[in-house]
Amino acid sequence: MSETQPARINCVLIVGGLYHDMDFARLELLKLLGDDPRVRTRVFEDYGNLDAILAADMLITYTCDVVPPLPAQEALRQWVQDGGRWYALHGTNSVLRLFDNGLYGSPRWAPLMMKTLGSQFIAHPPIAPYRVEVADADNVLTRGIAPFETTDELYLMERHGDLHILLDTEFAGEATGFDEHSWAQDRHPVMYIKTQGKGAVLYNTLGHCRGHYDMQPFLDWWPTVDRCAWDLPVFYDLLRRGIEWCKDKEV
Repeated sequence: MSETQPARINCVLIVGGLYHDMDFARLELLKLLGDDPRVRTRVFEDYGNLDAILAADMLITYTCDVVPPLPAQEALRQWVQDGGRWYALHGTNSVLRLFDNGLYGSPRWAPLMMKTLGSQFIAHPPIAPYRVEVADADNVLTRGIAPFETTDELYLMERHGDLHILLDTEFAGEATGFDEHSWAQDRHPVMYIKTQGKGAVLYNTLGHCRGHYDMQPFLDWWPTVDRCAWDLPVFYDLLRRGIEWCKDKEV
């Protein structure tokens, strides 16, 4: 490929699921991907088009309670191990069910998916400000990033495998409304890399967003428009760096 004909980069973007302003997240991610004319993006709501995913150079997901069937989980794991790079955002690692006790729980129904991602969402405390610390200041994804405050969902997760933690936060207390609600003092990953085979998953838990209609059918009208970390320039910096990480597999 000559200098005047740069190689095309095929991206699959999956945005869909429950309780979030998927239209907003989809548009913001597409705008960032559109900054590079080499990137050609196909957009889906779930993992149903495996042919597109397996043909992609990079995968970006922003979902909530979207779980691929087992054959797709197996194919995703193999795609990563063969050299794929997957930037997984916010609720990609969630499985949510409302239990008979009136609390939300996180069934362990997709262990292969969560092992590939490196974590499974279990709960979060009520949305409130918290401080994000830089766990690895030398990595290209976090170099020059200072600790920052955000108002977002603080993800409390079950971890799977060896995670290279880039950003983290500290929490102890109650995750109100969730079945697994009591959490002892600990540091919790906010952004990490899980390397596997020739490829890797980059996971960023930040980025909750919700509009007026996104709690239907449980609530007809949500009174606020929540943008959380999307209001912060540092979050867009992390998104851009993650997209570059997907494209440049040498870093």
